[in-house]
Amino acid sequence: MTPIVDICCGSRMFWFDKQNSIATFVDKRIDFEKLPTGHVINVDPDVQADFTKGLPFHENTFYLAVFDPPHLIHAGKNSWLAKKYGTLDADNWPEIIREGFDEAMRVLKPYGTLIFKWNDSQIPLPDLLKQIPYQPLFGQKRSQTHWLVFMKGADIVSKDL
Repeated sequence: MTPIVDICCGSRMFWFDKQNSIATFVDKRIDFEKLPTGHVINVDPDVQADFTKGLPFHENTFYLAVFDPPHLIHAGKNSWLAKKYGTLDADNWPEIIREGFDEAMRVLKPYGTLIFKWNDSQIPLPDLLKQIPYQPLFGQKRSQTHWLVFMKGADIVSKDL
C-alpha cells in the first residue's frame, strides 16, 4: 500500500506528478472528455470509490490523506466547472463533508496528516468548519482557496499538554 491517499482526486490538478507512485488516487468518477471550450476532463483514479459509502481501505493505513472535495453547490449540471470539480448537494453538503473527514481520519495512521483544500466561493470556510468535529493545526486563511492541515489525534495531544 502507498503511504498517501487522495480520497477525491478528480483530475489531480494540484499534483506536480499526476502519476506519483507513492499515492493512491481515489474518486467516485471516471471520465475523459474534450469539451468544445478546449478544456479536457480527465478523471482516472487508481481506485474508484465514493468516500461517502466508505473507502475500501483498512483503518490506520496511510500516513497522509489529501481531501479536496467539490466546493460548488450551484453550477450547471453540464457546465465545465461541474464536470471538472464535481458538485455538492445544496441540502446535505454538511453531511457529505463530515463523511469525507471521518473517512480520511479513519484510514490515517495515528498522528497521520490530512491536507484539506477548500474554495469558499459558495460556502464560506467558517461555515464549513462548524460542520466538522476536527480542529485544523494550521493553514492559509486569507484568500478564497484555503489549505488546512489536520493531524489524526492532535486534538487529544493538545488537550494533554
